[in-house]
Amino acid sequence: MTAFAAPRIPLALESSRLLLRVPAESDWRALHAYYGDADSVRYTVGAPLTEAQTWRALAGVVGHWGWRGYGPYTVLDKDNGGVLGIAGLWFPNDWPEPEIKWALVPAARGRGYASEAARAVRAMAREHLPGMRLISLISHENKASVRVAEAAGARLERDIEFRGSLASIYRHPD
Repeated sequence: MTAFAAPRIPLALESSRLLLRVPAESDWRALHAYYGDADSVRYTVGAPLTEAQTWRALAGVVGHWGWRGYGPYTVLDKDNGGVLGIAGLWFPNDWPEPEIKWALVPAARGRGYASEAARAVRAMAREHLPGMRLISLISHENKASVRVAEAAGARLERDIEFRGSLASIYRHPD
């Protein structure tokens, strides 16, 4: 018995402007612009992370790949290789269903990168994980992520109580 699942999806994919690839340890510093920013994490982890906590959060993303055989990718700008954020498949133990998640560093927001990455992930999942129904679990107050979900083609399915607050399940088309 092995502790690590074989990859079930490609380790990298591309969209018109983005390269999505398995996270590398060197990504954590750039991703700290997201994890260390109070406004960025208020609907996810709740409070800014220290650099050490960001490193551990990224290690958790890599561990997700190891246990599930899929996970979030680091999102890179194809033109300059800069780290824009993370996006991909996510299914922690307390999630209601597998989801497409996204989290962009503040400087990368407002350019359609998150919805472009979500559409690329959805297309890849259809091909490599047929039958997997995907959601995005979004805090009821996170209007920016609602806009991303809708731009990526997801539609509100229902609201649920999640970790002590109201969250919305946005269903991605099959």
